[in-house]
Amino acid sequence: MIAGQIDPIIFSIGPLAVRWYGMMYLLSFVGGYFMMIHVCRLRQYPLNRDAVADLLFYAVIGVVAGGRLGYTLFYHPAYYLRHPHEIVYIWEGGMSFHGGLLGVLIVLLWYAWRRAIPLLQLGDLTVAAVPIGLGLGRIGNYINGELWGRPTDLPWGMVFPAAGPELRHPSQLYEAFFEGLVLLLVVYGLHRLGVRRGVPAAVFLLGYGLARFSVEFFREPDTHLGFLWGGATMGQLLSLPMMAVGGVMLVWLFKRSER
Repeated sequence: MIAGQIDPIIFSIGPLAVRWYGMMYLLSFVGGYFMMIHVCRLRQYPLNRDAVADLLFYAVIGVVAGGRLGYTLFYHPAYYLRHPHEIVYIWEGGMSFHGGLLGVLIVLLWYAWRRAIPLLQLGDLTVAAVPIGLGLGRIGNYINGELWGRPTDLPWGMVFPAAGPELRHPSQLYEAFFEGLVLLLVVYGLHRLGVRRGVPAAVFLLGYGLARFSVEFFREPDTHLGFLWGGATMGQLLSLPMMAVGGVMLVWLFKRSER
């Protein structure tokens, strides 16, 4: 099967082209907004529609700024030190989820202080929406025929024309399933169960880190980086701290509950 047969451009009006990848971003923001409104009502969080819209707006800024800076620092530091003006060229691609996560964390710290809302509560609310963006974003990567997997002889292997004639893992779809659908169901299920404050955020950190670390075994590493310490990829190395923080948070929350 040949991947990338879907035209990445949905339609064009003169020089303006509407792309599937951009549409996935738009759907992510809309879906995330309604998910956050629903969770606020479900958990009786003290945020109305306007407050959620404000939080989402600032979170998007954190995602874009943090994602871009994270990409330049984690994946191409030498190049961007020589061409610092290109850091703002976000239209050329290059975003890091882990950098975007740090950007969102800064936004949450500021918003929690500004609104006098517990940080863990804001974190729990935000992670209910993040898997929607993760899943749709990976589908956008698949449509673009980018971020492909390693060679495979499995029957569902696909040919990504930009990567050569070899059959490869559709690792974008693996990530869309585990980081998107599965993580969404887990986090939302925790909200439905009414678990204590901080547990959804901790489980998200642990769950995403585990999913990303695992799928990286099937994803082709970045060409300019290759395999790093111990044969790990950059994505795996950046996921380790996430899993550690999520695990420590869960232990702390459960010990606090016992006390």
